[in-house]
Amino acid sequence: MSNELQKQTAPRVLVVGIYLVDKENLASRITQELALSCDWNVEQRWVSLGKSQPDSNMAPFTVQVIDTFSPKFLLLNQLLEKIDLYDFEYVIVSDDDIQLPGGFLDRYLAMVSRYDLALAQPARTHDSYIDHCFVEQLDGIDARRTHFVEIGPLFSLHRKAFDCFLPFDEVSPMGWGNDFVWPVLAEKHGLRMGIVDAVPVAHNFRKPVAYYDHGASAKHMNKYLAERPHLSKKDAFFILESYVG
Repeated sequence: MSNELQKQTAPRVLVVGIYLVDKENLASRITQELALSCDWNVEQRWVSLGKSQPDSNMAPFTVQVIDTFSPKFLLLNQLLEKIDLYDFEYVIVSDDDIQLPGGFLDRYLAMVSRYDLALAQPARTHDSYIDHCFVEQLDGIDARRTHFVEIGPLFSLHRKAFDCFLPFDEVSPMGWGNDFVWPVLAEKHGLRMGIVDAVPVAHNFRKPVAYYDHGASAKHMNKYLAERPHLSKKDAFFILESYVG
């Protein structure tokens, strides 16, 4: 079987993301790395956010160009509502400022599938900007089942989790706080969550929260959490099981 035919018959993965076209970003490198998958038929749909036009590398993956700021999770919902998601085994949501290791997608999804993680993320490398120390890579293990998966910079959803988590709740339009509500929803629906440590991503290219309103996002998060069952950080940052290959 030719490589092209093998790709066409492989299980499908949808990658969606938003990139800041007027700022330095790594979207082109990210899309190129994801497209190199040998095990998955990868479809990528990205939104360009900013005044400039997509360059030649990103144009094939860009499905929408928006020249004014719009919150991340509102844009993701707009992207996803136009797609028959059940054509795909996984949906991956990616930011535009991470560095992926070689062979990332095949290695990462192999772990996600092996440990049956319906909602998952790669750990962050030790040299990354890290908002929650809990997601920093733990050396020596493949993955861990947890009560916490962060809203970025990259996470994945298996198709059995689509009805549980999608569309994303827009009360917190930047997504802040979702990661403390998600474990409640996952437990309700009997879904496993976790972090893949063996395939970490580097998140050190741009300082987080540099290009949007921190105060407004925090206000939305507080309202969102006040109205929904959620875990505290103490309960969320808990390892249920660790896995070594």
